[in-house]
Amino acid sequence: MKPRVLHLLGNLYTTGGSERQAAQLAQMLHQSSRFEVFVACLDPSGNWGEELKRIGIIHVPSFKFYSFFSFTFLKKLVRFVVYLRKQKIDIVHTHDFYTNVFGMIGSWLAGIKGRIASKRETDGLRTKAQRFVENQSYRLANRIVVNGEAVQKHLVEAGINQDKIVKVYNGLNLDRVTHQLDIDEVEQLLNLPLANGYRYVTILANLLYPVKDHPTFLRAAQITRQAVSDARFVIAGEGPLKEEMMALSRDLGLDSDVYFLGPCRNVAELLSVSEVCVLSSKAEVFSNAILEYMGAGRPVVATNVGGASEVIVEGRTGYLVESGDYETMAARIIDLLKNPDRANEMGQSGRQIVQQKFSCEAQLEATERLYERLLAKKNQRVIRQIEVEID
Repeated sequence: MKPRVLHLLGNLYTTGGSERQAAQLAQMLHQSSRFEVFVACLDPSGNWGEELKRIGIIHVPSFKFYSFFSFTFLKKLVRFVVYLRKQKIDIVHTHDFYTNVFGMIGSWLAGIKGRIASKRETDGLRTKAQRFVENQSYRLANRIVVNGEAVQKHLVEAGINQDKIVKVYNGLNLDRVTHQLDIDEVEQLLNLPLANGYRYVTILANLLYPVKDHPTFLRAAQITRQAVSDARFVIAGEGPLKEEMMALSRDLGLDSDVYFLGPCRNVAELLSVSEVCVLSSKAEVFSNAILEYMGAGRPVVATNVGGASEVIVEGRTGYLVESGDYETMAARIIDLLKNPDRANEMGQSGRQIVQQKFSCEAQLEATERLYERLLAKKNQRVIRQIEVEID
């Protein structure tokens, strides 16, 4: 019988970067057939349920609760323990704060020997109490998967045993960013004027939080527009800061030069018509947007925060600038727009790096190795126990 792995997800949405990574990994593991994959969630809301049914994962149990301090939490935890034992799960793999806490407690109570938590951010939005609770859950984990050096360093500084931490980079499905349509179809999908020779500088970043620092992008755009007359700028993302950013673009004299696309469901098409791609964040752990830019063969100008320097090779696949330095950001964008051959070389180099190191295949291979090592240790313990009983 194949080893049984349960992936516990927060919900079944695949629109956010972290959610998409977890869903993608579970789906790839199922398709590779080396493990029998189960999926459970804390909240059944989302669009991924139908896709799971299509690939043969029919039953996705939900363990919804509203507070760790409620009777419902205890009730669902008991139900989760019973489920794990009934299905004879070998490994439980959780993916975010709530699933880490619920899943590590439940799998420990169920006697599951393979317990894997995940950490994809550095607590910027967590309360002190939440950080404490999550750190306690890590003590129950055999391994903690992180997606970059910044998170690894953060956990070690928080007192987590370094031997438990395993780095597995985010994986990009290259098909998501490379399929092509003709120019008329792309223009219709994106609602962008493409026939007039404009060259687009693009940022993929939701307008939810100030940390994405769209003002730095817009101020760099103002300088770039003055130096490159056919440059235009695209912000793909939605959120409550949209009106504020639209007002800023008007104040900067860019009202007819910046296109706010809203949530972008046609990433490949947008990147195919982008000359340069930008990330302006003040903080970032490991940017899926950078992987998408590079996977599409586009040169990148990004702030040197979080894991950006783990992906971007300075001067080879793009440029790193300091957070908030819109003048240097503009200079780098202008350089790439004025030197298209260099920009193309950088884009192709970036794509090669993604294929080698950050593809979904590389992520799958690293995860399967992790599972196999955990199972091997479990089997060694069983053998030693049998030998002791025989003696």
